[in-house]
Amino acid sequence: MSARHRVAPPNLTLGFDIGGTNLKAGVLDTSGQLLRRETVPTPSTLPGFLAAAEALISRLALGERFSGAGFGCPGIVRPFDTLVDCLPGRMDYLEGSRLSDLVAPWLAPGAIVAADNDARAALAGELAFGAARGRENALMLTLGSGVGGAIVSGGVLLRGHAGVAGHIGHLTTDPDGPWCLCGNRGCLETFFSARAIEVEALAAIQRGCESSLRTRFGANPLSVTCADVFECAGQGDAVASAIIARAVRYLGGAIAGLLHVLDSEVVILGGQIAQAGPVLFDTLREDVEQRTRRLLKRTIPIIPAEVGEHAGIVGAASLAFNG
Repeated sequence: MSARHRVAPPNLTLGFDIGGTNLKAGVLDTSGQLLRRETVPTPSTLPGFLAAAEALISRLALGERFSGAGFGCPGIVRPFDTLVDCLPGRMDYLEGSRLSDLVAPWLAPGAIVAADNDARAALAGELAFGAARGRENALMLTLGSGVGGAIVSGGVLLRGHAGVAGHIGHLTTDPDGPWCLCGNRGCLETFFSARAIEVEALAAIQRGCESSLRTRFGANPLSVTCADVFECAGQGDAVASAIIARAVRYLGGAIAGLLHVLDSEVVILGGQIAQAGPVLFDTLREDVEQRTRRLLKRTIPIIPAEVGEHAGIVGAASLAFNG
């Protein structure tokens, strides 16, 4: 048999994380150990995407076949047939594509292929190997350029009727708030997200505020990032602290509302903003505690995700582990 058709060692699974900036993939064993990985920039066209994905998987396969594969993808993905149902934005060319087709040539007979929204994939990884292990009821938010979310209730990862469950960034937090890319007004991620925080910081700099933000970025205000704002807040800058405090109030209100509905036992935060540490977590925990303690009568742990730097790959593979 040719090298192309060797069967991989038992239970090696491909995890494929589809992102707007990068395509990331890796090979995992059943313990969740990442054995090898590859990253390439996300192409802007469907032919480019297909070529990049094929080359990526081929390099990882090493001439073998996988016993399973999982895909995490933004938007709405149908888990039962891996079809990308809705993916607005620069990757809308994937709508109508079946992700399982990408990996078909590298699958062993009987291999399991699974796909889901990227936030649910992240929670699947936390359930298998991280902060949600052993939990029956957990809420996860992925905090980055937007806000993603995923829910496990009674041990079941919730998807809803049409696979839309968990789009927490599109909870309406102010009916008269800014317009969101989804077409609604006042969505959570118009107030709490990297984009929203950067917009607030830019406005403060352009107003000529007395702040380390202006000192550092006054010459090039567009270069300020969400991480910069958190850093300045952590150093005691009053303007940066006010921007973060306002954003966290919206996030805390949304989480508190979800806890009253879901009665989750833990809240897990992942994504780039979750790396902000105490500047985020201390304020958020206090806010949520004040909003929920009377009805819930307990403190709900709000903790960082544990899977780490390659959470997208590990989470995607975990979808296949869970079958």
